[in-house]
Amino acid sequence: MARYTGPKSKIARRFGEPILGPSKALARKNYGPGQHGKGKRTKQSEYALQLKEKQKVKYTYGILEKQFENLFHKAAVREGIKGENLLKLCEARLDNTVYRLGIAPTRRAARQLVIHKHIVVDGEIVNIPSYSLKPGQLVGVRERSKSLEVVTNSLVGKTGSRFSWLEWETSTMTGKFLSYPERTDIPENFNEQAIVELYSK
Repeated sequence: MARYTGPKSKIARRFGEPILGPSKALARKNYGPGQHGKGKRTKQSEYALQLKEKQKVKYTYGILEKQFENLFHKAAVREGIKGENLLKLCEARLDNTVYRLGIAPTRRAARQLVIHKHIVVDGEIVNIPSYSLKPGQLVGVRERSKSLEVVTNSLVGKTGSRFSWLEWETSTMTGKFLSYPERTDIPENFNEQAIVELYSK
């Protein structure tokens, strides 16, 4: 399956949450998309709920199926809780970190900045959105890209990082990936244990 590039409102209504960013559709239409969206909702099976949680994480971080499987296998062999490890690896992606640092207004925009070589890691251009950061690495805006409208607009009024595992220096437009976040620090509403149970079948 290719990466989703359709309307954000459709996904927001499917999950009942603004998965891909703020959506006015949720306030206007608080039911699912499609011609049967207003119909009577049947009770979902355990498998359906587990699959829904996996899709929610995939849509949120913009990860393809094969990439997601690989991340899960990496999470499974690390010390700690599998589900939490999975989210930590998702958070360590370069495109997600660019978004969390406030360099881009959405993860989609962050992905585009990375692909178009506007982002540097430890001073070197990296154009792979799925690049996995390690604690201590520096993420910044390429010198000639610092005047890009999408970057300057996103950074208006920004003075520091909103997240404890990241550090931000406004004067140099550089952030630091301090550590993998704790589960309690990740604001998204995920049931990662359901994903672990799905892959355990």
